[in-house]
Amino acid sequence: MDKTLFIFGYGYSARALTRGLVGKFTVFGTSREAGPDVLQWPGTDISAPLSQATHLLISAGPDMDGDPVLRRVRDDIVRLAPQLRWVGYLSTTGVYGDHQGGWIDEETPLSPSTKRGQQRVDAEAAWQALAAETDLPLHIFRLAGIYGPGRGPFAKVRRGTARRIIKENQVFSRIHVDDIAQILAASIAAPNPGRIYNVCDDLAAPPEDVLAHAADLLGLPHPPAEDYETAEMTPMARSFYAESKRVRNDRIKDELGVKLLYPTYREGLAALLKAEG
Repeated sequence: MDKTLFIFGYGYSARALTRGLVGKFTVFGTSREAGPDVLQWPGTDISAPLSQATHLLISAGPDMDGDPVLRRVRDDIVRLAPQLRWVGYLSTTGVYGDHQGGWIDEETPLSPSTKRGQQRVDAEAAWQALAAETDLPLHIFRLAGIYGPGRGPFAKVRRGTARRIIKENQVFSRIHVDDIAQILAASIAAPNPGRIYNVCDDLAAPPEDVLAHAADLLGLPHPPAEDYETAEMTPMARSFYAESKRVRNDRIKDELGVKLLYPTYREGLAALLKAEG
């Protein structure tokens, strides 16, 4: 095989992508923890496998000091740039900030309302600056809330620990991990350097509706409703309610030809429950 994909941050979404690349790509992935199919990084020398890369996926998120990949191996990536055919950076729709339930698309100005969102804006800008400097074939994917096998609401609903937090006009966009994988694969097959894609399904919905539907699928009572203003929540959990927006996904369909496997959470949850047996 003459195609090698190197992944920084070999986690949930990256693994979904590579399941469809078996026999087509040689894959190397990094993680903070050592494993049978991952390179521990930081902590080990990755220069040899990285030097083989024809494709690069950055799934490792920024931290307080910026993007960890650029901080540690920027010079290596500069040297790699002439041989790279595709580079993908996984970002978040959090870069758009709060739009009080309004619609946004890839041209919407970035105005994050959380520290995590600002870190993503800064990381995107750093990668775009490197791409401008080196002709790196960069593609940015702004992911909505990710769900899929092992990351659905059923366990909490079954345990009775799910809560329907009610906040007026609160909606989230979501994406099934298998749809992330097919969107990335479609971009790899038809690179368009410099392009930015929103990665979400067709239906932004209030979180309480998703939990209620999960309970209906299980034949269980709806989880209790709690008012956002008075509900006991961790600062992290509360921060997820700081933004409300509906994200347009026309570009992945029109330019990449993607037909979503799970156009809404309803199809996605039904498939997860069926897979559980």
